[in-house]
Amino acid sequence: MNGPKIYLQINGMNVITQTAVSSFVVMVLLCAAGIILGRNLKKRPGRMQVITEKGVTMIYSLVEETMGRHNAYWTPYIAALFLSSLGGSLIGMTGILRSTTSDISTTLTWALMTSFLVWGCTIKNSGFKTFLKGYINPMNIISDIAQPVSMGFRHFGNIMGGSVLTSLLYSALAAGSAMILGLIRSSGIAVIIVIAVLGGVAFFFGMRKKKLSLKILGIALALIAVSAALEYFGVFESVPILQLGLPGVLSLYFDVFSGGVQALVFSLLTMVYVGMACPPREEKKQ
Repeated sequence: MNGPKIYLQINGMNVITQTAVSSFVVMVLLCAAGIILGRNLKKRPGRMQVITEKGVTMIYSLVEETMGRHNAYWTPYIAALFLSSLGGSLIGMTGILRSTTSDISTTLTWALMTSFLVWGCTIKNSGFKTFLKGYINPMNIISDIAQPVSMGFRHFGNIMGGSVLTSLLYSALAAGSAMILGLIRSSGIAVIIVIAVLGGVAFFFGMRKKKLSLKILGIALALIAVSAALEYFGVFESVPILQLGLPGVLSLYFDVFSGGVQALVFSLLTMVYVGMACPPREEKKQ
């Protein structure tokens, strides 16, 4: 695993990086989605408008339940944070762009934004003197330092860890493919034909007896035989046959499920911290 590529440097400072490009693409896509989904709204909505309104209502409900109804005005920011995090994780599945959340600079910046919002709201609601009095206790200083660090590294670690595991798996499966197909290829064309025939027989009985396991076995043996034949006749030097299927399933977990969970957790933590700094008016008076 390598860090983000650097596209432009000025006086030794990274101006445009791979993460910056991915972030810009995510921003453009989110803005385009907002324009497309928000235009031509009708009193009698269509299917897409109903889905959009349902999503917006769910986000507003989540913010009001977590932060209180008086903090509902934070919903656009929370929605933008959640969608930026989710989109930043999913964009890595393109294979061209890098996940923005696999860069510590992205997640740590979001975490620092949360801390600045908490400090700003505390000063606004309690006053600057009350804000400074809180730091008489050294534990509050440690807490304010640990809060953005833990938020940023938790999000980064989960996404980056999934990327590392997926890359290691791809490398292991490529090595396994080379070893298995190498043994079959060196055994001669007769062995390849036998494997192909066994695959055809397994698939035939799977279709006849309606057994999915036999169908999968037949397809797998057929793919192995075809890949070994392609290597045997010199069409391809190496066919990573074992990389089919399993990495895709893991990608659904690490990129889609884990990315969604981390985006939700980060947004919830932001709502909790900012909500605590923005109590209702009755509590402010007390």
